[in-house]
Amino acid sequence: MKYMLIMRATDETLEAFQDADLAEVMDSMGRFNDELIRAGVLVAAEGLDSAEEGVVVDYSSEPPVVTDGPYGETKELFGGFWILNVASREEAVAWARRAPMAGPGSKCEIRRVATIDEFPQDNEWIKKEREWREATGQL
Repeated sequence: MKYMLIMRATDETLEAFQDADLAEVMDSMGRFNDELIRAGVLVAAEGLDSAEEGVVVDYSSEPPVVTDGPYGETKELFGGFWILNVASREEAVAWARRAPMAGPGSKCEIRRVATIDEFPQDNEWIKKEREWREATGQL
């Protein structure tokens, strides 16, 4: 099963992180990622750019409204993610507990990634996606 571990931060987290030594942060993240690689569970891992560089598309109106970052009154922002291929939710939680994310407001959300097999296989769009995944070596 695949699980996504989503790094979340608050304004307090980001403020505390401003004084952090980037070399130390990179070293601790690198060691953790290396553990995931050596254990054979890492599928993907990426950090996200600053919220100031992002946009939000809000679909509550027609046409949708696009807002540039930074976002006012945001309680939590995603900072990056790992996708792990593990045997259970408990194993994903165990890896998340080891992630180097100490600090005020730092959290890691864990969500299972649904597989294409969980969707109706007679749906034309699922069939097309399955063909694409097979052609690109993803299945």
